[in-house]
Amino acid sequence: MIKSIKGFNDILHVATSTSQPSSYWRRLEGILKEVLDQFGYEEIRLPIVEETQLFARAIGDATDIVEKEMFSFTDKSDPPTPITLRPEGTAGAVRAVIEHNLLRGDSPKLWYMGPMFRYEQPQKGRYRQFHQLGVEAFGSEHVDVEAELIAMTYMMWQRLGIDHELTLEINSLGELEERHAYRAALVEFLTDKKEQLDADSQRRLSTNPLRILDSKDPNTQALLTDAPRLSDFLGEQSRSDFEQLQSYLTALGIDFVINPKLVRGLDYYNKTVFEWVTDKLGSQATVCAGGRYDGLIGQLKSIGQSKKGSDKPVKSDPAVGFAMGLERLLLLVQAVNPMPEAPACDVFVVVHPDLYEQGLIYAQSLRAARLDLRVKMASASSLKSQMKKADKSGAKLTVILAQDEIDSQRISVKDMQTGEQSCHDRLWLHSADNFTVDEIAR
Repeated sequence: MIKSIKGFNDILHVATSTSQPSSYWRRLEGILKEVLDQFGYEEIRLPIVEETQLFARAIGDATDIVEKEMFSFTDKSDPPTPITLRPEGTAGAVRAVIEHNLLRGDSPKLWYMGPMFRYEQPQKGRYRQFHQLGVEAFGSEHVDVEAELIAMTYMMWQRLGIDHELTLEINSLGELEERHAYRAALVEFLTDKKEQLDADSQRRLSTNPLRILDSKDPNTQALLTDAPRLSDFLGEQSRSDFEQLQSYLTALGIDFVINPKLVRGLDYYNKTVFEWVTDKLGSQATVCAGGRYDGLIGQLKSIGQSKKGSDKPVKSDPAVGFAMGLERLLLLVQAVNPMPEAPACDVFVVVHPDLYEQGLIYAQSLRAARLDLRVKMASASSLKSQMKKADKSGAKLTVILAQDEIDSQRISVKDMQTGEQSCHDRLWLHSADNFTVDEIAR
């Protein structure tokens, strides 16, 4: 038997060991999209495959994602082009903004949702194909954009009923020259302690030293207690912007914690970084992460310039965004504020097999008249078989059509919660004033 590939999971209409039912996904995505619409952000739909160099340049050659986790291969063009299943969405979003000149006279605010791919050991909440919501705001250097994005995520948590289980952590990375000065001080501090660092941190000391601050190794964290602090290297403007962000968040009533070890390891990141974390998911603590990346647009623009043989300096544009893993988010929702099970339909139409055409007409007219109702039918099997399926569907009402109902132009309606059955005019369910139907619609 052919099975799904390890780490690539089906999302079914019922719960499995690796996924919640698809109805839960739809409700989660619906709530997130409602909030995005309220903030005026617009959807873009990006390709799943991009040129490998996009991610190598955007994410960084020295990162675990590029070194170990990308699904990369070559296509059938001549010469072959190295391509990669997208491991994250920001690089593709920036590529699209540049390619289609979306920054010309505009400051687009965009979102995307869909599968990402990373080759790592599958575990609960982390798979090789996983799903993210990404949000990117381009063209503004002001800190109010960060405040807006954080306010947006906070509203999402409120709508999902999980705001009390998430903590906002923030930090400022400063500007490039400030971070370079800090990096040099950190490397100098750790160099004579290199043998005491964990293996990943030893490797990062020469490639990506800021990521050592992220280390989960307790011995490494103990060594960092007396390390230089990034905040001591921030200039006046970076300090001012960070204080302004804190003021905005306080005004919005959003609690936060300043985490001086919250960093990003790549040079195009600057100033604000933030994460929403929880203690309800074990080791998978981060639900949403974001930050400002003013240097990335210029960095990707330079790829095109180099292909043309131009050595002119490339102007970048400000940008800030965040991403959240939907598997992890849904796990948190189900842990602290579970979604109620949703029935497959509101009304189930049961029809005598000899009269199935009449049932099709009635069900279709009901769907056309009441757009708020979900109406389901079984195939033209026996009444007994259809009633079993009606019971299983979770419908609140079952409409029964047999010869007597056709002759009298009436319908039999069974309340599936009480078991009571009654007869009504054929148009009864079309009435918006009927209490039972209003209850279903809610």
